[in-house]
Amino acid sequence: MKVLTLTIALSLAAVSAVAETEVGITKDMPSVTVDTQSGPVEISRIQDTENKIDGDWARTSRPCPNFCIQPNTPAQGVTSIGELELIEMLQDPDAVVVDSRTRDWFEGGTIPGAVSIPYTYVLDELGQLGCQPDFDGWDCLEAKSVALFCNGIWCGQSPTAIRNMIKAGYPADRISYYRGGMQVWRMLGLTVTGSE
Repeated sequence: MKVLTLTIALSLAAVSAVAETEVGITKDMPSVTVDTQSGPVEISRIQDTENKIDGDWARTSRPCPNFCIQPNTPAQGVTSIGELELIEMLQDPDAVVVDSRTRDWFEGGTIPGAVSIPYTYVLDELGQLGCQPDFDGWDCLEAKSVALFCNGIWCGQSPTAIRNMIKAGYPADRISYYRGGMQVWRMLGLTVTGSE
C-alpha cells in the first residue's frame, strides 16, 4: 500500500510541476536535467512570455559569403535533428553533443552538456569521439553517436566539421546535425550555460 501511495504522490507531483510551468519544452516535459562536466544542469525554457532575443541572436541577415544558408543535411547519411532529439542525445551517456564553434563563441554561452571541439580542430579530436589512430589516419569502427551544432542555419562551422569527419572515416550514420544551432536554441528560450 505504501508503494502505491508513493507512486500516486510522485505522479501528482509531476502533474503539478507540468501545470505550474507555463512555458514547457513539451506539454509533458517542463524541463530536463542533463549531466555536464560541471555537474547537473536543468534545461528549461524562459518563463517570461514577453521575452525576446536581442543582440547578434536577433540579426536576420548576414553577408553571404561567409554566412550563407546551410543545407538541411550537410552530407549524405547524416541525420538532421531538432531540439527534442538533441535533448535526448544530451541525456544519453554514450552520445556526444559537440559545439563546433570557435572557442570564443563557446565561452559566450552554449547548450548545457555540449563539449567544445572547434571545427578547425575536429580531426585532431576524433579520439574523444571513439576513433583510434591507425596507419592510414583513423579507425572509427567504435565511433560514438555525435550531434554537431554551431550558430544557426547561416553558420558553416558544423557542416564543415561534419564533412571533414566523414572524409577522415567517421561513419556518417553516427553523425547528427542540429541545424538550428544556438540561434534557434536561444529563440526558444532554452537554457544556455557559460557567460553571456
